[in-house]
Amino acid sequence: MKELLLKGNVILEDAIHEDAVIRCVDGRIATIEPHAREHEGKGLLDFSGRYLSPGFVDIHVHGGAGADYMDGTVEAVRRTNIAHARHGTTSIFPTTTTGSFAQLDAMVKACENVQASWTPADGARIAGIHFYGPYFAADKVGIHASEGRRDPVREEYEYFLGREIIKIATCASELPGALDFFDHARERDCFITCGHSNACWDELEAAFTHGMRHVDHFWCAMSSVASLRKRFGTPMQAGMEQYVLANPAMSTEVIADGIHLSDDLLRFAFRLIGPRRCCLVTDANRAMDMPPGQYRFGSQADGSWVWSDGHSVRGDDGSLASSMHGMDRMVKTMAKAIEQDLPAVIRMASLTPAELTGIAGEVGSLTPGKRADIVVLDESFEVERVFIGGEPLPVADARPDQAA
Repeated sequence: MKELLLKGNVILEDAIHEDAVIRCVDGRIATIEPHAREHEGKGLLDFSGRYLSPGFVDIHVHGGAGADYMDGTVEAVRRTNIAHARHGTTSIFPTTTTGSFAQLDAMVKACENVQASWTPADGARIAGIHFYGPYFAADKVGIHASEGRRDPVREEYEYFLGREIIKIATCASELPGALDFFDHARERDCFITCGHSNACWDELEAAFTHGMRHVDHFWCAMSSVASLRKRFGTPMQAGMEQYVLANPAMSTEVIADGIHLSDDLLRFAFRLIGPRRCCLVTDANRAMDMPPGQYRFGSQADGSWVWSDGHSVRGDDGSLASSMHGMDRMVKTMAKAIEQDLPAVIRMASLTPAELTGIAGEVGSLTPGKRADIVVLDESFEVERVFIGGEPLPVADARPDQAA
C-alpha cells in the first residue's frame, strides 16, 4: 500500500476546508480529514497556507512547449502533455485542427500510443480526443488552415468516430451533412459540440434535437446577430450566444487568458451561464511556454503561420490565434474577474468539464474514491506542485517558466 498525505486548504465543490489533510492510497483519494497530531511523522507534505485543488481538465487544447498534437508524433503528444501538466492540467483532450485525412489519422494514432503506454512521467493523462477540425463553416475558420476545412464526409467521420479514444465531436451546425454527423456521434456516445459556426437559431435547434449540447469558446468564431445579418439580411437573427443563454441544457466554454475576453465578459458568462454550464479551456497552441516568434498553428509541416509577442498569438491580420497560456492562467484571470467564490472557479476548470465529458466518476473533484490528481496552488494561484494519480511531477518541472 502506497500512502500520500497532503496538508493544505482543500478546495471542495462548494467550500474550502482549511488546514485539512488529503490521505491518498495507491493513487486514489481515501479520506479528507482535519489536520491532527497523528499525521505528523508519517511523511506528511505540508502545504499550509496554500490551496489543494483538483487537477484541471482541459477539453479544448492544441499544443504547447513548441509542439502541436497535429504534428502527429508521440514526441509531440508527450511534450504537449508534460507542458500542460506543469500548468496544473492532469486530464487532457488533445484537439484536432483542420487538416488532411492522413494528418488527422497520424494525430489520433500518436495519441492512442501515448494513452496506451501512459505513466505520470508523460504528463497530463489523455482522457480522450476532441475531434474538432475539419468540419468548420467556411466563413468561421479563423486561424485554422482553410485548405483543410471541409463539409462532413461520412466515410471519414465514421472511421474517426469509430476509434474508442475520440470522446468529443464538433461540427458547424449549418453545414450539409451536419445532422447526420451529430446522429453518428451520438451513437458513439460522444459529447457533441458546435464550433467555428455561423449557425442561426433554427439550425442550432435542429442540431440540439440531434444531440448537440455545447458550443465552443464563447464569443470567439461563433455566430452573432451581426454575422447573421450579413448571411440572412433582415429581420436580424438570433445565433449561438442567444441559444446558449436561452437553453439551460446547453453548455459552453471561455478562454480566460485576459486577452480574448474582458473581465466584463467573463463576469457575464459566470453570472448568466454559471459555473455548471460554462467551463474554462486553454485552446493553447505550440507557442505556450515558448519565446516570442513565428510558429505554425496546426501541423508543423503546413499549418497556418502565427506570431507570438510573448503575451498573445496572432495571425497576419492581427486577429487572435487561440491562446498561449495554461489552465492556471485561466483560473487566475477568472478568479480576478469575479472576485468571489474560488470553489466555483476551480469547478469551471475541473469538475464541470469532467461532468460534460462523462469522466467525473474518476476525476474533477477532491472526492474519496477518485484519482489523486491534485494541484498545489499558492495564494496567487501559481502552480507549486502537481500530483497525477498520487505521483508527483518532478519538482524541477512543477512551476513553468513564464513566456510573458
